[in-house]
Amino acid sequence: MLGASAKLLAIVLLAGSLAACMTDGGDQGGVVYTDDRGVANQPFPVDYRAQLLAFLRTYLNNPVGVRDAAMAEPIQRNVGGRLRYVSCLRYNAREIDGSYRGVVQRAVVYVDARLDRMIEKADEVCAGAAYAPFPELEKLTR
Repeated sequence: MLGASAKLLAIVLLAGSLAACMTDGGDQGGVVYTDDRGVANQPFPVDYRAQLLAFLRTYLNNPVGVRDAAMAEPIQRNVGGRLRYVSCLRYNAREIDGSYRGVVQRAVVYVDARLDRMIEKADEVCAGAAYAPFPELEKLTR
């Protein structure tokens, strides 16, 4: 049977081991749980529109009635020190009370051709993005 100090040591070692598996996701926030080193050979997310629509259906409080939707095709950008495909998105979502609060801009990050996360403070990442209408988002249902 382990003593109290041996149990405490085991807990500290376990916590340290788990912390070593995680790396900071950079100034964009978040934690990266992969062994990815940020190499430049990320595959292009071919079905990025379908992935994004499926994500937004759950991300938005009310996915019905989105206005002013526009999106830029994914391009490689440096996000948190790693080269990633990033698609920039603008939209005006209807709030729960039915009102609209204005157009927001988001950056959608893809890792290994899969949607990884959405960055809410996307001004720097999306600087110079070439937006095109995204009517599929405006037709989204629950």
